[in-house]
Amino acid sequence: MQFRDHLKTASFGTVCIFSESPSVVGMSMSRLTPSCLFFLSSSRFSLVQDTEASFRASIIFCFNPASIFYSSIYSESLYALFSIGGVYHLLSGASNVAVLWFALSGCARSNGVLNAGYICFQTMHRAYEALYHKRRIYLTMQVLVAGLLRCVCICLPFVAFQAYGYYNICHGHTLDEMRPWCKGRIPLLYNFIQSHYWGVGFLKYFQFKQLPNFLLATPILSLAVCSIMSYMKSRPELFISLGFQATDKEKRSAARLYSLKDALEPSVKTSTNEGNRDIRQRKPSSKKDVTVTRVAAESSSPEKSGYFSADVFPFIVHLGLMATTAFFIMHVQVATRFLSASPPLYWFASYLIASPKHSKWGYLIWSYCAAYILLGSLLFSNFYPFT
Repeated sequence: MQFRDHLKTASFGTVCIFSESPSVVGMSMSRLTPSCLFFLSSSRFSLVQDTEASFRASIIFCFNPASIFYSSIYSESLYALFSIGGVYHLLSGASNVAVLWFALSGCARSNGVLNAGYICFQTMHRAYEALYHKRRIYLTMQVLVAGLLRCVCICLPFVAFQAYGYYNICHGHTLDEMRPWCKGRIPLLYNFIQSHYWGVGFLKYFQFKQLPNFLLATPILSLAVCSIMSYMKSRPELFISLGFQATDKEKRSAARLYSLKDALEPSVKTSTNEGNRDIRQRKPSSKKDVTVTRVAAESSSPEKSGYFSADVFPFIVHLGLMATTAFFIMHVQVATRFLSASPPLYWFASYLIASPKHSKWGYLIWSYCAAYILLGSLLFSNFYPFT
């Protein structure tokens, strides 16, 4: 069954669930999201061509440390479903559908606006190609305007919520009656609540009494940092250049992120024409043959494929932004569920588990997941603080 058939079935099932029993919505979403992650991993990435790695990542997601939130009436499972589903559609070439899914993720959780980063990354690379490679200013403007409109659409749910709050709380009141956030240049209700009542802010949580919460978040943050640092050591040129130094082969394999070609021509035609062009440009020079062989060998090396491919780079940037926000600004213990919808965590864990020289880390990852599932089930269900 194709991915869209799964989604149609899931959508119908979700409607039935809402009408019959709201208490199992979280369960249904948490069961559907691993399917999205599997399809995303196995059919759209170079991680890719490896069904076992994709399957391992999906299984780890099923037993992720924040599982208690995916098994209850909570927004995490819905956010993860729309976020991962949106990325799948983006890499399938259905950018407008992806925008809809990303916008729905913003309806589930406010951090869904960060998914606009994928559109920004795509727009940046397409605009660069249109301006510097194709020398077409009109096409460049077209790409930039389309990217801007898509980002605006993704941010609309967040903006609509702020406008709704302003209209209900601030509209029709005098300046003396208004709450402080109503008088701000950009009145943001949610930011005021977090800052004023929850103490959320840059370095505000760095207190000695919060040490247990930092310890609670240490495993997920450590896994995030390790996944980012491993990728950075393997592909430093991508971080320095924001992905512009990816090889031509890698850009072709991830054309929907890095190139205009897939947006302008059918993928089959593009790949066929590029293949023919590569053959025509070949010359019987031994020096060039050696160079081509070396480049091919480098592009197929372990560091250049799988988790370390250029396809994964925008996900690493997204994970880095979320991990930094969780550590320096948020209540740090929330990091366990805040980062739980980030695919690179599961791809990296899958890589570690499959690697013989990292086998001990596989046992640690499974032990960590099992311990937090048990701990979360006990604490969260009894109204004790847990992430």
